[in-house]
Order: sequence, then C-alpha cells, then structure tokens
Amino acid sequence: MRSILLHIDDDDCLDAKLQVALDLARSFGGHLECLQAVPYEIGVPGDLYGTMAAQILPELRHAAAGLRQRIEPRLAAEDVAWNWLQEDGPAAEKLIGRSGLSDVIIVGCCDPVSRSSSALPGEIAIRGRTPILLVPHEARSFDSNKPALVAWDGSPEACRALRAAVPLLARAERVILATVAERSDERDFDLPATQGAEYLSRHDIACEMVELPSENRSIGQVLAGAAAAREAAYIVMGAYGRMRLTEMIWGGATRALFAHPPLPIFACH
Repeated sequence: MRSILLHIDDDDCLDAKLQVALDLARSFGGHLECLQAVPYEIGVPGDLYGTMAAQILPELRHAAAGLRQRIEPRLAAEDVAWNWLQEDGPAAEKLIGRSGLSDVIIVGCCDPVSRSSSALPGEIAIRGRTPILLVPHEARSFDSNKPALVAWDGSPEACRALRAAVPLLARAERVILATVAERSDERDFDLPATQGAEYLSRHDIACEMVELPSENRSIGQVLAGAAAAREAAYIVMGAYGRMRLTEMIWGGATRALFAHPPLPIFACH
C-alpha cells in the first residue's frame, strides 16, 4: 500500500478521506497522489446555447483553485510524500486512468452536489482494476493495526478483495473471516471459508472464522453489527457480486454498505 491515489473534491467526506489517506501512507511509508478532477464540460437543462454552462465553468475553476490552496498547506505540514494532480474531466474517468500503478484508490461516500451518497465508489469498483478504500464522513483516523473484518461468501469478488487486502491484513492484530448464514439453496458459490483461511495462512496471517446468523436482517446490517462488536477498524469485501443493475433495483449488501458505510470499506469487484 505504498502508492495511494486520493480523490480530492469539496464534499462532506473531504476531511475524513484526507486523514485516512495520510494515516495509511504514514503506516506503509507510502506516497500520496492527490487527484482533483475539474469538469471541462457540463450540461444545464434548458441551456440550449451553453450560455449558463459558460458562466458556471469559470466559477468551478475558481473553486477548484481555492480548494487546492486550502489543502496544500496541510499536506506540506505532514510527514508524508505527496504530489497534486489537477485534470479536466469526469472524476471516475480520471481516477481509473491514473490507477494503473496505484495500490488503492481512496474515495468518500458523499456526493459534492446532492450531499447524499455518491455513485462514484460503485462506478470505480465496477470499471476499475484497483481496489478502493471507501471512507465514511465520520472517519477520523485509520489504524491498520486494529482488527479487520473480512466478508466472505466464496465469490470471485470476495477472493479478489482478500488477495488485494493481504498487505493490510498482515498488519491487523486480529482478522475475522465472517460468513453470513444463508439457506444452502441460496448460496451461489462454494469456496468455503476454510479455503480463505488457508490462503491467508500462506501469508502468515491467522484468522478467526465465524458464521453470523442473519436473524431477519440484511447482509449489510449483519456485517456492520459484527464489525462494531469486534471493534474492527475496517471491512474487506467483494463489491457487486451480483450485477450492479440488479442491486440498484432490488438492493444488496454492496449498495447498502456503500451508501452508508459504518467503517472504511476495502473493496474489489
């Protein structure tokens, strides 16, 4: 986790994202790359000739410059190597484009426009090939030495997340490999938790395997409760094991946890 890509935007998660990124970089002796994406074109309903858009764009540029002036002095005061990139274009495109040599992309759950949950983490998780660390706005620090909860369902997504999280899990004082109990005919994958535990053991990581009863709760609620009960610092999970459109319509663990993450979530699709 030495090459860390951080999404910079003026949203409610900015302070939390920045602090988590600094803590992670400091723990691993890593480099923090701050990417600020500024829209180069926008569409305004009813603005047939682009007049309103032409007036808004300079203000967006001015706001972006002000944000950079606000954040750079804080970065300069930290004992972390960093650089700043400002690129014109959609945030998802720019983050994915810069992520090829990044170990993790740090994003927040907040949307800067609607002030609700952001669609950006899901888009990057689906389209990118780099794991994300999704940060809730309540986060104040990130301690990689604290316990970690791994959500395990035997899926390819869970396997990829487990592999990508090894550098983090190797530092955790305790790793909990958690499976949510379901009826046998509902399980889509048959890689048991023991195989996940065996994989971790080959990296000298011991884990505790637990099966969590659902008790008429959603999988997201079960995982959040288990993480809180075990004082976990973060959750590792596969993202969108089902088609994303299916989760958008019917709901799912990824959608629920991404919308309201109880803790930082390390996720891969």
